[in-house]
Amino acid sequence: MKKLIIIPAYNESECIERTIKDIEKHAQGFDYLIVNDCSTDQTREICEKNGFNLINLPINLGIGGAVQTGYQYAWENGYDVAVQIDGDGQHDASFLQRMSETMGEEGADMLIGSRFIEKEGFQSSFLRRVGIIYFTGLIKLMTGATITDPTSGLRMINRSVIEIFAKDYPKDYPEPESVVAVLRNKKQVKEIPVVMRERQGGSSSIGSIRSIYYMIKVTLAILVESLRRYK
Repeated sequence: MKKLIIIPAYNESECIERTIKDIEKHAQGFDYLIVNDCSTDQTREICEKNGFNLINLPINLGIGGAVQTGYQYAWENGYDVAVQIDGDGQHDASFLQRMSETMGEEGADMLIGSRFIEKEGFQSSFLRRVGIIYFTGLIKLMTGATITDPTSGLRMINRSVIEIFAKDYPKDYPEPESVVAVLRNKKQVKEIPVVMRERQGGSSSIGSIRSIYYMIKVTLAILVESLRRYK
């Protein structure tokens, strides 16, 4: 199977080298692609100096556009599996092989790495935990599925979902909305316990003030997604 790691990167100069070294050491059966979303720091220079596999976007597309670029690359190049890993060092590449095996064993179309099943490692900030509980409840209400970590960026998908995301992917704060899209397409979404680290550098795009906008925007997006009809 061809397996691709997609790493959206915006101003990740503090962490990108460690992220790639972690992948090269612990996920040797995977290819990787860094999607540099017009970083204003030294991310591009570091990647080019080290010969990392890199796409430089001509304009800033945001997290959704950067990740969708990776899915388009995966679809066009015949990858069977794609997995997103954040460039900030939070995700541990040593879980990827187990995720790949579990996805095959359980017949999942999307497998999410959840920090809340066994509650080990970094459990996120208080505000984010409140938001996660809220979105877990909203997704349960809209789809009937219980997703313990709907904002997790560590998610692995098979080729059928790669095709969906290559064509249509949420642009802003895409994780909860994209889970709903997969469920509404009658696909199987499962979770696996993982341990995440605290952000190793840089800053989150969701601050205390933006968290209010985040919850309103994603709620509306999930409601709209739930009303869409799929074949």
